Amino acid sequence: MNGKSRQKRMAVINDFSGFGRCSLTVALPIISAMKIQCCAVPTAVFSNHTGYEDFFMQDYTDYMPVYFDKWEKLGLTFDGIYTGYLGSVRQVELVKDFIHRFGTENTRIIVDPVMGDGGKIYSAFGRALCEEIRELLPLADIITPNVTEACILAGQPYRDDIRTETELLSLCDTLRRLGAKDIVITGIAAGSDIGNFVYHKNGSYSLMTHEAARSVPRAGTGDVFASVIASDAVNGAELSASVEKAAAFVADAVQISDDFGVPPQDGICFEEILSRLM
Repeated sequence: MNGKSRQKRMAVINDFSGFGRCSLTVALPIISAMKIQCCAVPTAVFSNHTGYEDFFMQDYTDYMPVYFDKWEKLGLTFDGIYTGYLGSVRQVELVKDFIHRFGTENTRIIVDPVMGDGGKIYSAFGRALCEEIRELLPLADIITPNVTEACILAGQPYRDDIRTETELLSLCDTLRRLGAKDIVITGIAAGSDIGNFVYHKNGSYSLMTHEAARSVPRAGTGDVFASVIASDAVNGAELSASVEKAAAFVADAVQISDDFGVPPQDGICFEEILSRLM
């Protein structure tokens, strides 16, 4: 047991896509590799994610309260609660209820506010849902929005050239006033590099740029990144070091995917290097 009284456990609230390397099918192996029990809460079940032309989907919203009740009867609590794609106002409300029911003063809450990319809000999202997701900020210890999502949360127009420390710090200051604590803004494009801006609740910050092979955007890269960040948070790692590790892991997995000629919608071949996280 290496001196541990028990293994840590993390609840992951996200959709399940049978094919396409995203959401729960990414989180489960990564969190498990980082020695944490991953306890999945599906918000929907997809045959394959919506980046494909055709897919099957079964919404799970109506079953989530019963699911939670059964876990409460087991007396479960979690060292981490990590949320991803939430497709309705009701699902966000259920997440808030879950955090209050199953979190403790020591639970690390990680919110990946999946809402859009490339300056565009996903088609299923309206103003009410975005405003509801904004209410998760005060509950989270760490949020991991991309630039588009950070702008949506902050209520400011998106620009594709937001990349200076001054601009990013201003954006994070707005998110902090809305209740956010530690913030990681991801996917900041700078030529052939990708940057991540790390803002700590104590006011310190850093802009970290990493070389990344990214011929085209690939599905699930944000899920891979956030799953590493969430696991490190539960394991007590320092945030900036965690961002360095997650970014390097994603960059290498993207390179391998390019080498294999994997279609972008199939996600990244993180399985090839999963042992690095162990």
